Amino acid sequence: MAYRGLARAALRSLVAYQGAFLFGLLASVFSALAMLYLWRAVLASSPAAHGFDWPHMRAYLLAAFVAGSLASSWVDYRLAFRIQRGDVGLDLVRPVDYQRARFAEAVGFGAYELGTGLVVAGVAALAFGGVPAPPLGSLPLLLLSALLVLPLRFGLVYASAMAVFWTQNYVGVQAGRLALVSLFSGALVPLAFLPDWLRLLAAVLPFAGMASTPALLFSGQLQGAEAGAAVAVQAAWTVGLWYGTRGLWRAASRQLTVHGG
Repeated sequence: MAYRGLARAALRSLVAYQGAFLFGLLASVFSALAMLYLWRAVLASSPAAHGFDWPHMRAYLLAAFVAGSLASSWVDYRLAFRIQRGDVGLDLVRPVDYQRARFAEAVGFGAYELGTGLVVAGVAALAFGGVPAPPLGSLPLLLLSALLVLPLRFGLVYASAMAVFWTQNYVGVQAGRLALVSLFSGALVPLAFLPDWLRLLAAVLPFAGMASTPALLFSGQLQGAEAGAAVAVQAAWTVGLWYGTRGLWRAASRQLTVHGG
């Protein structure tokens, strides 16, 4: 199948440039360790801030780290640069759906990113004393939430990359997207620590499903009806972004001009 071949090719290309990927991963490791040390210091003076003790905060941060490692800059810039350079014109004549082809590549990258993210999180967990197991009752929703992370993150990256059709540059768009994701996904600061109005806003935006929702389920901080509602929002945004960006692609592709054509 063509899409499976694209996923394998993406994975092989990432493995071929392991040095560059590992340097980027090393930066993420230092960031993750810094966050762990920071929150350990914070919770040392306030042992149960907003319902988080140190073991559960540790579980939350490591789960958020793994979720945040998916759909990295390899997917990000690959999409944007193909549009910026005009290579997307070649994709239009290929007998595959453009969006599905790009998602297949994201899955290929994601397999490597998930594996390395889990290894780093496992080593960090051992270094900091382990993490509590997720509640058994949350496992079905946790699995569903975890499966939704990659397509949800891909949907947002795909939408932001298509802005290049109009902006001709991606750096500013990416910086703005990363700022929004960092604030509203809960990857840096759990959403419970935000002011109530900002936390309620974040709960209905797509960003929480990229880190906060699976991390809260994994750490046992999200259960019952509230957990079901959070995963429902995550699923709705995943589907909405998938079909919304299909419409955006149709509009964007009409802006395409390659070599004056």
